[in-house]
Amino acid sequence: MTDFHGAKLAILSDERIVTILRDTSPHIAWPGRWDLPGGGREGRETPEDCVLRELDEELGLKLSVTDLHWRMESFTPQGQRIWFFVSEMPDFDPEAVRFGDEGQEWRLARLSWFLSEPLVIPRHQERVSIYLEKIRKTLS
Repeated sequence: MTDFHGAKLAILSDERIVTILRDTSPHIAWPGRWDLPGGGREGRETPEDCVLRELDEELGLKLSVTDLHWRMESFTPQGQRIWFFVSEMPDFDPEAVRFGDEGQEWRLARLSWFLSEPLVIPRHQERVSIYLEKIRKTLS
């Protein structure tokens, strides 16, 4: 497996997206911003293993690799390779979420809000936009 830093996941349910408000600790990246589930690689994880483990830790959701419908390789401003995944879940059940101990809250937010909200991490807005404009559009 090619070396990579971490992975993020956009869970889309029709015109909504699952997002997490990050803690406000000054020692973390993007404090107090809206983020997507995911995080850093542990050991020799694959990108899929990484994002699925992080999703379980952060929201208590257990998905499988077959639930990851799209992926895109990307890079941080520091040049670290990361992976961005999308899972289309029209039947997403908010009651299944078991919010972990990272972040202040989670939300099933409107996509239009997520794409325009100044407190959303900008690179996530860009990646979700790419998916919506280039991929989802061709699937419908």
